[in-house]
Amino acid sequence: MDQTRHGGLWTIEDRCESAWHYLPFEVPAGAIALRVELDYDVSAAVLDLGCFGPAGFRGWSGGARRSFVITVGSATPGYLPGELEPGTWHAVIGLHRIPADGVRYELSAQTSGRPTRLVPDIRTEPVPPLAERPPKRELPTANGMRWLAGDLHAHTVHSDGTMTVAELARFAAGRGLDFLAVTDHNTISHHPELPAAAAVHGISLLPGQELTTGQGHANAFGDIGWVDFREPPDEWLAATEQDGGLLSVNHPYGGQVSWTAPMKRRPPLLEVWHWSWLDPHWTTPLAWWLAWHPAAVAVGGSDWHRPGSDAPPGSPTTWVQSESADPQAVLGDPDRARRPALPCPRRPGQLPGGRGSLPAHRSLRGDSRDHELIRPLTSSTGEL
Repeated sequence: MDQTRHGGLWTIEDRCESAWHYLPFEVPAGAIALRVELDYDVSAAVLDLGCFGPAGFRGWSGGARRSFVITVGSATPGYLPGELEPGTWHAVIGLHRIPADGVRYELSAQTSGRPTRLVPDIRTEPVPPLAERPPKRELPTANGMRWLAGDLHAHTVHSDGTMTVAELARFAAGRGLDFLAVTDHNTISHHPELPAAAAVHGISLLPGQELTTGQGHANAFGDIGWVDFREPPDEWLAATEQDGGLLSVNHPYGGQVSWTAPMKRRPPLLEVWHWSWLDPHWTTPLAWWLAWHPAAVAVGGSDWHRPGSDAPPGSPTTWVQSESADPQAVLGDPDRARRPALPCPRRPGQLPGGRGSLPAHRSLRGDSRDHELIRPLTSSTGEL
Protein backbone atom coordinates (compact mmCIF):
# COMPACT_ATOMS: atom_id res chain seq x y z
CA MET A 1 0.00 0.00 0.00
CA ASP A 2 1.44 3.36 -1.09
CA GLN A 3 0.84 6.44 1.06
CA THR A 4 1.43 10.18 0.68
CA ARG A 5 1.09 12.71 3.50
CA HIS A 6 0.72 16.48 3.51
CA GLY A 7 0.44 18.84 6.46
CA GLY A 8 0.77 22.45 7.42
CA LEU A 9 -1.13 25.64 8.13
CA TRP A 10 -3.76 27.25 5.92
CA THR A 11 -3.87 31.02 6.42
CA ILE A 12 -6.03 33.93 5.34
CA GLU A 13 -3.22 34.84 2.94
CA ASP A 14 -3.65 31.41 1.31
CA ARG A 15 -7.38 32.09 0.98
CA CYS A 16 -6.71 35.47 -0.63
CA GLU A 17 -4.33 33.83 -3.10
CA SER A 18 -6.91 31.24 -4.19
CA ALA A 19 -10.09 29.61 -2.92
CA TRP A 20 -8.75 26.18 -3.98
CA HIS A 21 -5.40 24.54 -3.36
CA TYR A 22 -4.09 21.29 -4.82
CA LEU A 23 -2.08 18.66 -2.94
CA PRO A 24 -0.42 16.12 -5.27
CA PHE A 25 0.00 12.40 -4.75
CA GLU A 26 1.00 9.50 -6.98
CA VAL A 27 -1.20 6.58 -7.99
CA PRO A 28 0.96 3.65 -9.15
CA ALA A 29 0.12 1.31 -12.01
CA GLY A 30 -2.07 -1.56 -10.84
CA ALA A 31 -3.82 0.37 -8.07
CA ILE A 32 -7.55 -0.41 -7.85
CA ALA A 33 -8.50 1.57 -4.73
CA LEU A 34 -7.74 5.03 -3.34
CA ARG A 35 -8.53 6.52 0.06
CA VAL A 36 -7.96 10.17 1.01
CA GLU A 37 -8.41 11.51 4.56
CA LEU A 38 -8.36 15.13 5.73
CA ASP A 39 -7.97 16.08 9.38
CA TYR A 40 -8.36 19.59 10.85
CA ASP A 41 -10.19 21.41 13.64
CA VAL A 42 -13.76 21.55 12.33
CA SER A 43 -14.79 23.85 15.18
CA ALA A 44 -12.41 26.54 13.94
CA ALA A 45 -12.59 26.33 10.13
CA VAL A 46 -14.46 24.89 7.14
CA LEU A 47 -12.37 23.12 4.50
CA ASP A 48 -13.85 21.59 1.36
CA LEU A 49 -12.54 18.35 -0.12
CA GLY A 50 -12.42 17.09 -3.70
CA CYS A 51 -10.31 15.12 -6.14
CA PHE A 52 -8.90 15.35 -9.67
CA GLY A 53 -7.10 12.59 -11.53
CA PRO A 54 -4.88 12.85 -14.62
CA ALA A 55 -8.01 12.71 -16.79
CA GLY A 56 -9.91 15.35 -14.82
CA PHE A 57 -12.69 15.55 -12.22
CA ARG A 58 -13.16 12.54 -9.92
CA GLY A 59 -15.38 13.95 -7.19
CA TRP A 60 -16.34 16.60 -4.66
CA SER A 61 -17.79 16.46 -1.17
CA GLY A 62 -17.21 20.03 -0.03
CA GLY A 63 -17.32 20.34 3.73
CA ALA A 64 -19.71 17.39 4.12
CA ARG A 65 -16.97 14.74 4.38
CA ARG A 66 -13.40 14.47 5.57
CA SER A 67 -12.54 11.29 3.66
CA PHE A 68 -13.45 9.40 0.51
CA VAL A 69 -12.70 6.14 -1.29
CA ILE A 70 -12.60 5.60 -5.05
CA THR A 71 -12.43 2.11 -6.55
CA VAL A 72 -12.94 0.66 -10.00
CA GLY A 73 -16.52 -0.39 -9.29
CA SER A 74 -17.75 1.96 -6.57
CA ALA A 75 -16.96 5.17 -4.73
CA THR A 76 -17.98 7.29 -1.78
CA PRO A 77 -21.08 9.34 -2.76
CA GLY A 78 -19.93 12.51 -4.44
CA TYR A 79 -17.04 10.73 -6.21
CA LEU A 80 -16.84 8.90 -9.53
CA PRO A 81 -15.89 5.21 -9.61
CA GLY A 82 -13.70 3.87 -12.39
CA GLU A 83 -10.18 3.01 -13.37
CA LEU A 84 -7.46 4.68 -11.30
CA GLU A 85 -5.18 6.10 -13.98
CA PRO A 86 -1.54 5.87 -12.97
CA GLY A 87 0.17 9.20 -12.52
CA THR A 88 -0.16 12.38 -10.48
CA TRP A 89 -3.52 13.00 -8.81
CA HIS A 90 -4.55 15.97 -6.68
CA ALA A 91 -6.63 16.32 -3.55
CA VAL A 92 -8.42 19.67 -3.77
CA ILE A 93 -8.76 21.69 -0.58
CA GLY A 94 -11.30 24.51 -0.65
CA LEU A 95 -10.54 27.20 1.91
CA HIS A 96 -14.14 28.08 2.66
CA ARG A 97 -13.70 29.60 6.11
CA ILE A 98 -10.30 30.29 7.70
CA PRO A 99 -9.82 31.84 11.19
CA ALA A 100 -7.53 34.80 11.73
CA ASP A 101 -4.71 32.66 13.10
CA GLY A 102 -5.10 29.99 10.41
CA VAL A 103 -5.91 26.30 10.74
CA ARG A 104 -3.56 23.32 10.83
CA TYR A 105 -4.35 20.29 8.68
CA GLU A 106 -3.09 16.84 7.75
CA LEU A 107 -4.00 14.96 4.59
CA SER A 108 -3.12 11.39 3.66
CA ALA A 109 -3.65 9.51 0.38
CA GLN A 110 -3.43 5.71 0.28
CA THR A 111 -3.65 3.37 -2.70
CA SER A 112 -4.06 -0.39 -2.80
CA GLY A 113 -3.91 -3.15 -5.39
CA ARG A 114 -6.06 -5.49 -3.28
CA PRO A 115 -9.85 -5.45 -3.85
CA THR A 116 -10.92 -5.63 -0.21
CA ARG A 117 -8.34 -3.34 1.39
CA LEU A 118 -10.11 -0.01 0.81
CA VAL A 119 -13.91 -0.07 0.51
CA PRO A 120 -16.27 2.96 0.28
CA ASP A 121 -19.03 3.36 2.85
CA ILE A 122 -22.21 3.14 0.77
CA ARG A 123 -25.81 2.55 1.85
CA THR A 124 -27.28 -0.11 -0.42
CA GLU A 125 -30.46 -1.12 1.42
CA PRO A 126 -33.41 -1.47 -1.01
CA VAL A 127 -36.08 1.24 -0.76
CA PRO A 128 -39.52 -0.18 -1.65
CA PRO A 129 -42.00 2.11 -3.42
CA LEU A 130 -44.93 3.60 -1.55
CA ALA A 131 -48.07 1.50 -1.42
CA GLU A 132 -50.19 4.63 -1.83
CA ARG A 133 -49.48 8.10 -3.17
CA PRO A 134 -51.42 11.36 -2.83
CA PRO A 135 -54.03 11.69 -5.57
CA LYS A 136 -52.94 13.68 -8.59
CA ARG A 137 -54.62 17.00 -9.14
CA GLU A 138 -55.91 17.72 -12.62
CA LEU A 139 -55.65 21.36 -13.67
CA PRO A 140 -57.08 22.89 -16.85
CA THR A 141 -54.56 23.02 -19.68
CA ALA A 142 -54.19 22.88 -23.44
CA ASN A 143 -54.93 19.72 -25.40
CA GLY A 144 -52.17 17.13 -25.14
CA MET A 145 -50.52 18.89 -22.20
CA ARG A 146 -50.73 18.56 -18.42
CA TRP A 147 -49.48 20.39 -15.38
CA LEU A 148 -46.73 18.62 -13.44
CA ALA A 149 -45.84 19.45 -9.83
CA GLY A 150 -42.15 19.47 -9.11
CA ASP A 151 -39.14 20.83 -7.27
CA LEU A 152 -35.95 22.06 -8.93
CA HIS A 153 -33.57 21.94 -5.95
CA ALA A 154 -32.79 18.98 -3.68
CA HIS A 155 -29.74 17.20 -2.25
CA THR A 156 -28.74 13.64 -1.34
CA VAL A 157 -25.83 11.86 0.36
CA HIS A 158 -23.83 12.64 -2.78
CA SER A 159 -23.19 16.06 -1.21
CA ASP A 160 -24.50 17.34 2.13
CA GLY A 161 -27.94 15.70 2.21
CA THR A 162 -28.87 12.71 4.36
CA MET A 163 -31.07 10.67 2.00
CA THR A 164 -29.91 8.35 -0.75
CA VAL A 165 -31.24 8.98 -4.25
CA ALA A 166 -33.80 6.19 -3.78
CA GLU A 167 -34.92 7.52 -0.38
CA LEU A 168 -35.32 11.01 -1.79
CA ALA A 169 -37.30 9.71 -4.78
CA ARG A 170 -39.71 7.88 -2.48
CA PHE A 171 -40.05 10.89 -0.17
CA ALA A 172 -40.75 13.30 -3.03
CA ALA A 173 -43.29 10.89 -4.58
CA GLY A 174 -45.04 10.73 -1.22
CA ARG A 175 -45.22 14.51 -1.26
CA GLY A 176 -47.27 14.33 -4.47
CA LEU A 177 -44.54 15.52 -6.83
CA ASP A 178 -44.30 14.46 -10.47
CA PHE A 179 -40.68 15.52 -10.95
CA LEU A 180 -37.67 16.45 -8.85
CA ALA A 181 -34.28 17.86 -9.84
CA VAL A 182 -31.45 16.28 -7.84
CA THR A 183 -28.79 18.99 -7.58
CA ASP A 184 -25.92 17.87 -5.39
CA HIS A 185 -23.10 20.36 -4.86
CA ASN A 186 -20.35 20.47 -7.52
CA THR A 187 -20.72 16.82 -8.55
CA ILE A 188 -22.62 14.54 -10.91
CA SER A 189 -21.92 11.27 -9.08
CA HIS A 190 -25.65 10.92 -8.39
CA HIS A 191 -26.66 11.03 -12.06
CA PRO A 192 -26.19 7.30 -12.81
CA GLU A 193 -28.63 6.41 -9.99
CA LEU A 194 -31.48 8.63 -11.20
CA PRO A 195 -33.13 6.47 -13.92
CA ALA A 196 -33.49 3.36 -11.74
CA ALA A 197 -34.82 5.28 -8.72
CA ALA A 198 -37.23 7.18 -10.95
CA ALA A 199 -38.60 3.96 -12.41
CA VAL A 200 -39.08 2.28 -9.02
CA HIS A 201 -40.78 5.24 -7.35
CA GLY A 202 -42.78 6.62 -10.26
CA ILE A 203 -41.29 10.11 -10.32
CA SER A 204 -39.24 11.90 -12.95
CA LEU A 205 -35.76 12.71 -11.59
CA LEU A 206 -34.02 15.51 -13.47
CA PRO A 207 -30.21 15.47 -13.56
CA GLY A 208 -28.72 18.57 -11.99
CA GLN A 209 -25.70 19.92 -10.13
CA GLU A 210 -25.50 22.92 -7.83
CA LEU A 211 -22.44 24.95 -8.73
CA THR A 212 -21.38 26.21 -5.32
CA THR A 213 -18.87 28.97 -4.59
CA GLY A 214 -18.37 31.80 -2.12
CA GLN A 215 -19.98 34.23 -4.58
CA GLY A 216 -23.20 32.32 -4.98
CA HIS A 217 -24.87 29.10 -6.04
CA ALA A 218 -26.46 28.11 -9.36
CA ASN A 219 -28.18 24.95 -10.57
CA ALA A 220 -27.12 23.49 -13.91
CA PHE A 221 -29.90 21.25 -15.21
CA GLY A 222 -29.66 18.51 -17.80
CA ASP A 223 -27.51 15.53 -18.73
CA ILE A 224 -24.63 17.83 -19.67
CA GLY A 225 -21.66 16.35 -17.84
CA TRP A 226 -19.74 17.98 -15.03
CA VAL A 227 -19.58 21.80 -15.08
CA ASP A 228 -16.38 23.26 -13.63
CA PHE A 229 -17.53 25.36 -10.67
CA ARG A 230 -14.06 26.91 -10.39
CA GLU A 231 -14.64 28.90 -13.58
CA PRO A 232 -16.49 32.27 -13.58
CA PRO A 233 -20.32 32.05 -13.74
CA ASP A 234 -20.34 33.27 -17.34
CA GLU A 235 -18.49 30.06 -18.20
CA TRP A 236 -21.15 28.04 -16.36
CA LEU A 237 -23.78 29.63 -18.57
CA ALA A 238 -21.79 28.98 -21.74
CA ALA A 239 -21.18 25.34 -20.76
CA THR A 240 -24.84 24.61 -20.03
CA GLU A 241 -26.00 26.31 -23.21
CA GLN A 242 -23.45 24.44 -25.30
CA ASP A 243 -24.72 21.06 -24.13
CA GLY A 244 -28.43 21.91 -24.17
CA GLY A 245 -28.88 22.45 -20.42
CA LEU A 246 -30.34 25.26 -18.32
CA LEU A 247 -28.74 27.42 -15.63
CA SER A 248 -30.63 28.86 -12.65
CA VAL A 249 -29.27 31.34 -10.08
CA ASN A 250 -30.22 30.01 -6.63
CA HIS A 251 -31.55 31.81 -3.53
CA PRO A 252 -30.12 35.19 -4.62
CA TYR A 253 -31.03 36.66 -1.22
CA GLY A 254 -29.86 33.92 1.12
CA GLY A 255 -27.62 35.36 3.82
CA GLN A 256 -24.05 34.15 3.42
CA VAL A 257 -25.02 32.17 0.30
CA SER A 258 -26.53 35.19 -1.52
CA TRP A 259 -25.61 35.77 -5.15
CA THR A 260 -22.84 38.38 -5.49
CA ALA A 261 -21.03 37.21 -8.64
CA PRO A 262 -20.96 39.59 -11.62
CA MET A 263 -22.15 38.25 -14.98
CA LYS A 264 -22.07 39.65 -18.50
CA ARG A 265 -25.21 37.72 -19.47
CA ARG A 266 -28.20 36.57 -17.44
CA PRO A 267 -29.04 32.85 -17.00
CA PRO A 268 -32.52 31.85 -18.19
CA LEU A 269 -33.82 30.75 -14.77
CA LEU A 270 -33.92 32.41 -11.35
CA GLU A 271 -34.88 30.71 -8.07
CA VAL A 272 -37.28 33.42 -6.95
CA TRP A 273 -39.16 31.16 -4.54
CA HIS A 274 -37.12 29.53 -1.76
CA TRP A 275 -38.25 27.97 1.50
CA SER A 276 -36.53 30.68 3.55
CA TRP A 277 -38.64 33.54 2.17
CA LEU A 278 -41.77 33.76 4.24
CA ASP A 279 -43.54 36.70 2.59
CA PRO A 280 -43.56 36.38 -1.22
CA HIS A 281 -45.54 39.63 -1.71
CA TRP A 282 -43.52 42.27 0.13
CA THR A 283 -39.98 41.02 0.59
CA THR A 284 -37.10 41.08 -1.86
CA PRO A 285 -37.46 38.03 -4.17
CA LEU A 286 -39.84 39.54 -6.70
CA ALA A 287 -37.98 42.85 -6.77
CA TRP A 288 -34.69 41.00 -7.24
CA TRP A 289 -36.19 38.99 -10.09
CA LEU A 290 -37.29 42.06 -12.02
CA ALA A 291 -33.99 43.85 -11.38
CA TRP A 292 -32.03 40.80 -12.48
CA HIS A 293 -33.82 40.26 -15.79
CA PRO A 294 -37.60 40.33 -16.37
CA ALA A 295 -37.30 37.67 -19.09
CA ALA A 296 -35.79 35.14 -16.66
CA VAL A 297 -38.25 32.37 -15.78
CA ALA A 298 -39.02 32.34 -12.05
CA VAL A 299 -38.64 28.85 -10.61
CA GLY A 300 -38.68 27.43 -7.12
CA GLY A 301 -36.64 24.96 -5.09
CA SER A 302 -36.92 23.54 -1.60
CA ASP A 303 -33.11 23.14 -1.26
CA TRP A 304 -33.88 19.89 0.61
CA HIS A 305 -31.04 18.33 2.65
CA ARG A 306 -32.42 16.54 5.70
CA PRO A 307 -35.47 16.39 8.02
CA GLY A 308 -35.76 19.36 10.36
CA SER A 309 -33.35 21.68 8.56
CA ASP A 310 -35.24 22.77 5.42
CA ALA A 311 -38.67 22.72 3.88
CA PRO A 312 -39.56 19.29 2.42
CA PRO A 313 -39.49 18.68 -1.36
CA GLY A 314 -42.30 20.53 -3.07
CA SER A 315 -42.12 23.58 -0.78
CA PRO A 316 -42.19 25.57 -2.97
CA THR A 317 -43.62 23.64 -5.93
CA THR A 318 -42.73 24.48 -9.51
CA TRP A 319 -45.50 23.57 -11.96
CA VAL A 320 -44.46 22.82 -15.53
CA GLN A 321 -46.85 22.20 -18.43
CA SER A 322 -45.50 19.32 -20.47
CA GLU A 323 -46.54 16.51 -22.79
CA SER A 324 -45.00 13.95 -20.40
CA ALA A 325 -42.88 13.54 -17.28
CA ASP A 326 -39.83 12.46 -19.24
CA PRO A 327 -36.83 14.56 -18.07
CA GLN A 328 -36.19 15.94 -21.55
CA ALA A 329 -39.85 16.88 -21.92
CA VAL A 330 -39.91 18.64 -18.54
CA LEU A 331 -36.76 20.63 -19.29
CA GLY A 332 -38.07 21.37 -22.78
CA ASP A 333 -36.84 21.30 -26.33
CA PRO A 334 -34.54 24.32 -26.80
CA ASP A 335 -35.89 24.75 -30.32
CA ARG A 336 -39.55 24.58 -29.33
CA ALA A 337 -40.49 26.46 -26.15
CA ARG A 338 -44.11 25.78 -25.24
CA ARG A 339 -44.17 24.77 -21.59
CA PRO A 340 -45.35 27.21 -18.92
CA ALA A 341 -43.57 27.20 -15.57
CA LEU A 342 -45.33 28.46 -12.44
CA PRO A 343 -43.62 28.51 -9.02
CA CYS A 344 -46.05 28.05 -6.15
CA PRO A 345 -44.88 28.83 -2.60
CA ARG A 346 -47.41 26.43 -1.11
CA ARG A 347 -47.77 22.67 -1.18
CA PRO A 348 -48.03 20.61 -4.40
CA GLY A 349 -51.84 20.53 -4.27
CA GLN A 350 -52.25 24.31 -4.46
CA LEU A 351 -51.77 27.13 -6.89
CA PRO A 352 -50.94 30.54 -5.42
CA GLY A 353 -53.79 32.39 -3.77
CA GLY A 354 -53.95 35.90 -2.42
CA ARG A 355 -53.70 39.43 -3.68
CA GLY A 356 -52.71 39.38 -7.33
CA SER A 357 -51.40 37.63 -10.39
CA LEU A 358 -48.07 35.92 -10.84
CA PRO A 359 -46.17 36.34 -14.08
CA ALA A 360 -45.35 32.96 -15.60
CA HIS A 361 -43.56 31.93 -18.74
CA ARG A 362 -44.69 29.40 -21.29
CA SER A 363 -41.45 27.49 -21.00
CA LEU A 364 -38.40 26.98 -18.81
CA ARG A 365 -36.73 28.31 -21.98
CA GLY A 366 -39.01 31.35 -22.33
CA ASP A 367 -38.15 34.90 -23.32
CA SER A 368 -39.64 38.35 -22.80
CA ARG A 369 -42.07 37.86 -25.71
CA ASP A 370 -43.36 34.56 -24.44
CA HIS A 371 -45.08 35.14 -21.09
CA GLU A 372 -48.52 35.52 -19.63
CA LEU A 373 -50.28 36.26 -16.35
CA ILE A 374 -51.47 33.24 -14.42
CA ARG A 375 -54.52 34.22 -12.40
CA PRO A 376 -54.67 32.61 -8.95
CA LEU A 377 -57.66 30.41 -8.18
CA THR A 378 -58.99 31.80 -4.93
CA SER A 379 -61.92 31.66 -2.60
CA SER A 380 -63.04 34.57 -0.43
CA THR A 381 -60.34 33.63 2.07
CA GLY A 382 -57.61 33.52 -0.55
CA GLU A 383 -57.32 29.73 -0.41
CA LEU A 384 -58.19 27.18 -3.04
